[in-house]
Parts: sequence; C-alpha cells; structure tokens
Amino acid sequence: MIERPSEGEHNPYYSKYISLVTEDDLLALLERQAGEVRALASRLAPARETYSYATGKWSVRQVLGHLTDAERVFGYRAFRISRGDETPLSGFDENVYVQRSPYADVAAKQLVEEFALVRATNIALLRQLDASRWPLRGTANNSPISVRALAYIMAGHVKHHQKGLRDNYGVS
Repeated sequence: MIERPSEGEHNPYYSKYISLVTEDDLLALLERQAGEVRALASRLAPARETYSYATGKWSVRQVLGHLTDAERVFGYRAFRISRGDETPLSGFDENVYVQRSPYADVAAKQLVEEFALVRATNIALLRQLDASRWPLRGTANNSPISVRALAYIMAGHVKHHQKGLRDNYGVS
C-alpha cells in the first residue's frame, strides 16, 4: 500500500485532487482509470465530442486531451524526483497548453488511446519504485512535491475531470 501524502508533500492546491482518492490500492486505481476513460469516450456521439457547456470552456475533446497533458507532466515530475533529481521543475499553464494543442480537431477515441498509453508508461515507472522512492521530494512550480503525492494527484485529477464530464457535459 502506498501511503497517502501528508500536507507538507504538495502544494495545498493539489489537496482537491488527492482528497478524491479514497481507494486503498492506488496502483490498481491508476490502472482501472485508463479503461474508465476509454469507456467514457466509447459512449460519446461524435457531435458531442465538440460540445462545450459554456463560452470559454473547453470542449469534451479538449478535456480529454488535457488529461494526457497533465498525465505527462505529473509523470515526468515523478520520474525525475524518483531518480533523486533535485533540479526545480517548472509549472505549466493548462489553458495555454490546450489552446495551443490540436485537441479540438482530434477524435475522442484517439485522445483516450493516447491517454491510456501515457498512463501505462507512468504505471510501469511507479510499479518499479521501492518503498524508499515514494516519499522522495523535489520542487515543482516553486512548491515541494513528493513522488507519492504526484501518483495520488494523477489519480485524483482524472477523478476530478470524470466528475466534470458527467456534471457539466452530460457525459456518463
């Protein structure tokens, strides 16, 4: 079992994601989520993929693409920190990333397959870590962050957006 991160292991902003993870087996949850995201996209009508619930909000496709962007960033941070790299890591502006992405024109099926591939590489990394690596800390976006916090953030971030897709976009 991977211990839940303490408050000092991450920027308080990420508590909203970490708090959504209630499962005991974090790695099993991370594995299951790729299938959940695939299933969600498989039920989407093509016309619904470009739906945005309000002006200035992302489309369903853009939300799905954002999941991959964030997964890449969180996974890269976990990789670097797990290797003992103490170089401060920069933040990222998710709105700029989505704005400059091709996601609005990429089919949801392709987007979720890409997410599943990135998630699978992150799981492969996380499965190799021994107990001494999970509490390692680094700095990302000018805040302390641990490897285990990043893994919890990955899982909670997907849960957050699954809920948003259900509640705001009507995607079930």
